[in-house]
Amino acid sequence: MSFFESEIVQEEAKKLFTDYQNLMKLGSDYGKFDREGKVMFIDSMESLMERYKVFMKRFELSEDFQAKMTVEQLKTQLGQFGITPDQMFEQMNKTLERMKSELDK
Repeated sequence: MSFFESEIVQEEAKKLFTDYQNLMKLGSDYGKFDREGKVMFIDSMESLMERYKVFMKRFELSEDFQAKMTVEQLKTQLGQFGITPDQMFEQMNKTLERMKSELDK
């Protein structure tokens, strides 16, 4: 069975995509949230980023050709912006840390 035929992989991909879309939609009102709402949003984003890292690590560790190609495509796409996947995650974490530091302002 190929990597993408795995029911577990398909379900996690769908859940990650749906959760991401929902958070982005919710995040459009971030400025209107009270402090607790902002904390919940940041926590949800951190959790989503960790799940995405684990998901991507599965791709990297897989021997499946399609999984390896997916990793290479991501690297190529990010490379067009001058960053690596690790730098992408680092930047996302910096953004979340900045959001945390601005909670009480």
